[in-house]
Amino acid sequence: MPLEPGLAMLSDWLFISAYGIYMLAALLAAAEYAVGRYPVGRREAAMSGTGAPPPPGYGPVPSTRRSFPERCGRTAVALTVLGAVLHAGSVLLRGLATSRVPWGNMYEYMSMVGLVAVVGWLSVLRKHPVRTAAVFVLLPISLLLFLAGNVLYTEAAPVQPSLRSYWVLIHVAAAIMASGVFLISGITSALHLVSTRHAAEPGREPRVPRLPSPEFLDKLAYRTGVFGFATMTFAIITGAVWAESAWGRYWAWDPKETAAFVSWVCYAAYLHARSTPSWRKRRAAWVNLVGLVAVLFNLFFVNLAVSGLHSYAGVG
Repeated sequence: MPLEPGLAMLSDWLFISAYGIYMLAALLAAAEYAVGRYPVGRREAAMSGTGAPPPPGYGPVPSTRRSFPERCGRTAVALTVLGAVLHAGSVLLRGLATSRVPWGNMYEYMSMVGLVAVVGWLSVLRKHPVRTAAVFVLLPISLLLFLAGNVLYTEAAPVQPSLRSYWVLIHVAAAIMASGVFLISGITSALHLVSTRHAAEPGREPRVPRLPSPEFLDKLAYRTGVFGFATMTFAIITGAVWAESAWGRYWAWDPKETAAFVSWVCYAAYLHARSTPSWRKRRAAWVNLVGLVAVLFNLFFVNLAVSGLHSYAGVG
């Protein structure tokens, strides 16, 4: 089918708009984190000085007006939702403009990874009050999209014949999902390390009161790591099946395949360490960060600087 340049241009404008909105949301989230003294939901409890709300008739009377940091945080969430809608529209129009799945090159692939990460983070926010950590999630995603739009941008065009397979819908989509989820898992593990770095005696509150609790960050990193690991396993298996039908062999130790296998081993080690009682959670978090580094190495260095069987596409 012919290319639709009007839809492609609109897709690009929606991507730029989404990126700008994400940056604004990150700035507002940073304002909430920097100005607010306590995480949302704990201000009134902290006023009593005992960790519990003051009894009736004692202590300051809570104000019904939202504070400036809370308004910033709520606006940041609303902007993130708006950015995700525009971002999804950009992806959809890119696919309609090219009459194919919208992840046929590195620009589109990175855009999809960023969208998965944003939607995943909004899903976490919907269930858990962890808004004060939003700045640490939105800034890396914004950086990823900045690289996609300015360094890796590619004009809308049909994909090469070798990618015209239904496997690109299955295998590459699974790889995108795993990469986006691993980004959230790695960030939350890094926050867990920060929140426990200066922790006092066991049972006492860490010295980073604006972050969610270390226990919650550890659980979130683990749960997202489990989902990402399962998705990555599926991506590797489907990639091997596609390789057999395209190249006549399931595995060729291509740089992309090797890097994906190394990442898979890292996350398998993380999940094993996290579920082993003798391992400390901080040590497991470091293993998770090593896995994220392996994923980013595969995403950038292997795709852009190393030649191999996957070099023609820059994805999968």
